[in-house]
Amino acid sequence: MRRLGGTAAAGIQEEDGGDVEINMMPLIDMIFILLIFFLVTASFVRESGVEVNRPEAATAEKKEAVGMVVGITRESHVFIDGRQVDLRRVRGLVEIFLVENAKGGVIIDADESCPTGRLVAVLDQCRLAGAENIAIAAGRKE
Repeated sequence: MRRLGGTAAAGIQEEDGGDVEINMMPLIDMIFILLIFFLVTASFVRESGVEVNRPEAATAEKKEAVGMVVGITRESHVFIDGRQVDLRRVRGLVEIFLVENAKGGVIIDADESCPTGRLVAVLDQCRLAGAENIAIAAGRKE
């Protein structure tokens, strides 16, 4: 194989028969490097996947979402990652999340009409799973 003078650095090579061959390896390497960069820098947030009517509080603060979101509807249904889950599965799912994200927290996004007993039961399951950083989502009262 003989290389062309100025195009060898660009990955273009000419074979003996006169055909030009383009080397795609540098381009593929660059795409993989960009993919790895975006995967490492992206923040992954687990959403509850359910729309709830949050209660309002004058002391509500906006926090960075670095955790698992557990949603509770007014009918007391519990949602994690867009799927309805049984209360008994909450502890296991939170444990798995904490293994993957050791410093992660849990945000409970409960509807203002959900029964307090269900909210306390979900909170209890999160604590039994080992979550230390637990917050209850609320809207800002103006």
